[in-house]
Amino acid sequence: MQTFFNISCQHSSANAVIDDCLQQLGDAPKKANFGFIYVTDTMSAQYRNLLQQCKTRTGIQHWVGSLGMGVISSGREHYDMPAASIMLAHFDENNFTMLPLISHANEISANVKTPHDFATSLGIVHGDPMNSETQGLIHDLQSHIKNSFIVGGLTSSRDEQLQVADNVYSGGISGVLFSDKVSVLSNLSQGCSPIGSRHEITKSSENIAFTLDNKPALDVLMQDMDINTEAELQREAAEIFTGLCIPGSDRSDYTVRNIIGIDIEQKAFAINDYITEGNEILFCRRDHQTATEDLEQMLDKMAKRLKQPPKGGVYVSCMGRGREQFGNNSEEIKIIHRKLGDFPLTGFFANGEIHHDKLYGYTGVLTLFT
Repeated sequence: MQTFFNISCQHSSANAVIDDCLQQLGDAPKKANFGFIYVTDTMSAQYRNLLQQCKTRTGIQHWVGSLGMGVISSGREHYDMPAASIMLAHFDENNFTMLPLISHANEISANVKTPHDFATSLGIVHGDPMNSETQGLIHDLQSHIKNSFIVGGLTSSRDEQLQVADNVYSGGISGVLFSDKVSVLSNLSQGCSPIGSRHEITKSSENIAFTLDNKPALDVLMQDMDINTEAELQREAAEIFTGLCIPGSDRSDYTVRNIIGIDIEQKAFAINDYITEGNEILFCRRDHQTATEDLEQMLDKMAKRLKQPPKGGVYVSCMGRGREQFGNNSEEIKIIHRKLGDFPLTGFFANGEIHHDKLYGYTGVLTLFT
């Protein structure tokens, strides 16, 4: 298969989506032996049924996917209504192995069986955000599988938290591991512009920063963001984020976290993650312009590395991006196609994005099969 095969649809009922998918799959290439299947969370009760019917219709037994509050297809984002995005591919069966559900760290060694000796590998995995061990499981899985690089995202759903790795699961992480013979490119867009320099966290407690560089944390934030008054701070708060710097990395590698509280009297602020003394933090601005510029820069870098149009792609974007940041006309996905051309694309809007061994937020992770 020189290019992958993809279909999508959106209807007012889940049954209509299933019927439409099955009809479109009638044109699927006979050579296809692997499927990606993403559906909106309004179809959670029918996810198992859709998967089984797709297996019966195509004869394909190997599938990965997730529920999402929105799903992604070529040129379009789907929200609010029952919708599905499916992409079919062909891989040599010696070049991939499925990763079954892993709910606890002690299951990794027992459950992750790699029957093939992959020199390097790419894992596409999905995780349950309700499992408190999920972030640790991602890190441990990356460490367990030698020479691997993991991408993917956490299910976003107002109903069950469901993911697919041949079967429908919940409660842990699962997915697929590809060998180095499957040619891929992957990169992420942070969606933010760092402001100022890194600062050492010199006093903190759990998720509260009290001092940075031995100065009141809130004073440092306001100085970096060029904010002079409390009123200004309140007006601009929605666009200000923190970046927890990854130790040993350059300035561009950080995990974005929300500021969830400010204490004017103590000159401190709180974020939605733990803060560790001795680590570094920076501040970021996130708005439509910064997100667009960062996405375009990431795509330009990928375009320079492409020797031919991609066979297909999987895009995992934060549910805080998409229509929330780029507009209601599928603008985020249209930027991808404008930069890289038309190609089969699938994916979803996640509750956390996976890139390497880290769980990010407000990012878009694009993986291209080349």
